Amino acid sequence: MEYVLLLAIVVVFLVFKDRPIMVLEFKDGELIKSKGQVPTGFQKSCQEIAHKEPFSGRVKVYKTRFATKFDFSKTIPNKVKQRIKNVFPHNTPTPKRGKRA
Repeated sequence: MEYVLLLAIVVVFLVFKDRPIMVLEFKDGELIKSKGQVPTGFQKSCQEIAHKEPFSGRVKVYKTRFATKFDFSKTIPNKVKQRIKNVFPHNTPTPKRGKRA
């Protein structure tokens, strides 16, 4: 009985664990920590944005099956959020070329 309860706790922990593909932490306009595979161009663009408009906070990027989701801390202004979303290198599939019906 105890093993079943322990197994259930482990399964719940693994299912609901926070697993972003990358995390960027900023403090007063400086990138202090990055985690995951952050594309070099995206990281440099974020550093430039933070240098021009200093802010503090955390940016988490999640990959879902069909899209990429951003999670920003509340201290990041909306204008900066949009600029970070704009510089993110989305890998969109190219449309198939061929004859149209």
